[in-house]
Amino acid sequence: MTLTSVLLSVAVAHTLLGQAPGATSPPPAAPQQEQLADPIGRTTPRATITAFMRAAGRGDYVSAARYMQVTESQRRNTERLARDLKFLMDRYFSEAVTSISDSPEGSLDDGLPIDRERVGPLTIGEAKTDIALVNVTDPQSGRVWLISSETLSQIPALRGLVARTWIERAMPQPLVRRELFGMSLAHWIAFAASFVIPFVLLMALGRVVVFLAERIAGDPARRRSLDEWYAVIRWPAIIVLTLAIQLTAMRLLGFPLVFRIGYAHVGLVAGVIALTWLVRRILTLGFARARRAVWGSDSTSTQSLMLLGERLIQVLVVVVAVMAILTIVGVNTKAALAGLGIGGIALALGAQKTVENLLGGVFLLSDRALAVGDTCSVSNRVGVVEDVTLRSVRIRTMEQTLLSVPAGILAQSNVENFATRSKILAKTILRVRYGTTAEQLGLMLTGIRRLMAESPKIETETSRVRLVDFGDRAVEIELFAYVLTVDFLEFLAVREDLLLQVVAIVESSGSGFAQPTQFIYMDRNGGVDGRARESVTYDDVGLGQPMDVRPGPLGMAPLGDHDPTGRSEADVRAPTARSDHLTALAASNVKIG
Repeated sequence: MTLTSVLLSVAVAHTLLGQAPGATSPPPAAPQQEQLADPIGRTTPRATITAFMRAAGRGDYVSAARYMQVTESQRRNTERLARDLKFLMDRYFSEAVTSISDSPEGSLDDGLPIDRERVGPLTIGEAKTDIALVNVTDPQSGRVWLISSETLSQIPALRGLVARTWIERAMPQPLVRRELFGMSLAHWIAFAASFVIPFVLLMALGRVVVFLAERIAGDPARRRSLDEWYAVIRWPAIIVLTLAIQLTAMRLLGFPLVFRIGYAHVGLVAGVIALTWLVRRILTLGFARARRAVWGSDSTSTQSLMLLGERLIQVLVVVVAVMAILTIVGVNTKAALAGLGIGGIALALGAQKTVENLLGGVFLLSDRALAVGDTCSVSNRVGVVEDVTLRSVRIRTMEQTLLSVPAGILAQSNVENFATRSKILAKTILRVRYGTTAEQLGLMLTGIRRLMAESPKIETETSRVRLVDFGDRAVEIELFAYVLTVDFLEFLAVREDLLLQVVAIVESSGSGFAQPTQFIYMDRNGGVDGRARESVTYDDVGLGQPMDVRPGPLGMAPLGDHDPTGRSEADVRAPTARSDHLTALAASNVKIG
């Protein structure tokens, strides 16, 4: 049973247990009345402020008045109060809209009554005035948040304290009076400048800092490291800092609050993307430097495990960034996370192979079964491990094709890793032809043993040269030795030199290697129909036997006995005199007729 199956069983059992009678928590004694949905969005303090500014921004002061708690004495001046409040908030409301409570109950830790909320303040010169919201019951919409009448009563006095903003003082008046998409041209110019100027200054500042750091660091290696870090994090870091400066400047320069609310979503989403970009690049460079710093016998396995860990962390960073973006655009992430409890079972059922492959890759690397750069044999395919991803292991075969094996399958199969060996076996069988004398065999064995004992690349403790068998065609000598290297190319060179010297030893002993040659003997006497009789084939082993014990052709008795065909012994021995000629013909398998 795999780990995925166990997790699925636990999840299903937990779900069934939660549905069993008596397993759920008892219902509340007095269930509260269900909260009605306000059609114009006054259920939270943030929603009330945002909706009021949008209605007032498009000049719909009738709708804007529905977000205010207007008394009878203020009802005649409702439109003017809405216009002035929007004007004051555009200029002097410096609090981030995202910091306003977005809960239907409001902020419960601000020390105010539960039906009161405070946002702001409006900072006009030395005076600071909070905007108070009150939670009331609407006959049609239930509990809603409204801008309190106490705040509205202060609007006329605050309107008299208004002074020109920095943009209105610094920009030409025609640009201040002319509007584009509900905002003056002066504000549009300031908006563009708030991004371009910090961007250019940060680029120049980065260059200066790197130049001074290189001057202080005299070591060329440290200079290269600084250049590497600067090249990797320069652009994402500049974009993150530029957006932070711009969003801060927009609150201080008196941009309209509606524009700030709209652009805050865009700027924060862009900031999250740029910050994710920056974090991923820092992780990539940091893990790369950490992998280079690893050393030791298990360095390759550790580096591969770090590579997989880096990818898991980067995936986690992306998931967090996506959740943050969903929160910024207004998606209820709590409900989304709660839905994962139900969808998690379906996801696990559909992605159990993916989970199996992920765990298989982790187990392969943690068990040090293989690592990137190792030469392995998998399913009778030999190749070099190029990458270990979250799903599969990629192997470059000897044919230079890319073999991708799912990590889950690979974790359950036999993997032969050649990179873990400290020496390479050189084993072969030397086949010496028959006819080699015992003295010649002794000279060969002694010479080869001396050769292996004197070679610095051969492990002498385990090496051996032994006469092991009399085969069908040759006398067999086993050569067994470990070459002290892990480099396969070096092993090939050492083995080649060893075999060449073995050939020289065999030749110097007066013997040679057996050849897989066939000899064909044809009977001179034709049959009744004049055709040649069946041919008889002899190999080099048969020809190497003594003449008086070798069987005669065509079922004849051994040489020296009476020949039932009436041929003389000279006729029987005649083919032997032609053996050299037959040897030349045997190499091309030519049949003599």
